[in-house]
Amino acid sequence: MNDDLDRIMAVMDAAFDPAWGEAWTRRQVGDSLALPATHYAFADGTGAEPAAGEDAAGFTLTRHAPGEEELLLIAVRPEWRGRGVGRALLSRALEAARTRGAERMFLEMRDNNPALALYSRMGFEPIGRRKAYYRLPDGQFRDAITFGRKL
Repeated sequence: MNDDLDRIMAVMDAAFDPAWGEAWTRRQVGDSLALPATHYAFADGTGAEPAAGEDAAGFTLTRHAPGEEELLLIAVRPEWRGRGVGRALLSRALEAARTRGAERMFLEMRDNNPALALYSRMGFEPIGRRKAYYRLPDGQFRDAITFGRKL
């Protein structure tokens, strides 16, 4: 699992802009992976599962609960964005959640996240808002939007 944790962190370090403070620490990811209800998947530059040990272009991290799944993280390296990698990852996460018996998938994001276009195209709809939930490194706040989608 350490190799997979390294692969996740390599993508996260490249994909998340430090200005937003959204990247998880290695410990947070490792602690999450230690839970049996947490699942992850990688994609190469074509959106397919990369070979073992091969660098990943992106990943998803989800958590399953009876009847539902939560998308905790999705990340794609900047050089692979706009090529369908995020869509492929999200499609695979939705199918895996269905296979595990989930009827809905949820996610949360800050209100100005450019991933909104992807989530909307994939059928996610806003179901809630948390005012001033994200505190940015410059002291400003952004709302969090919760999305849901039937599977």
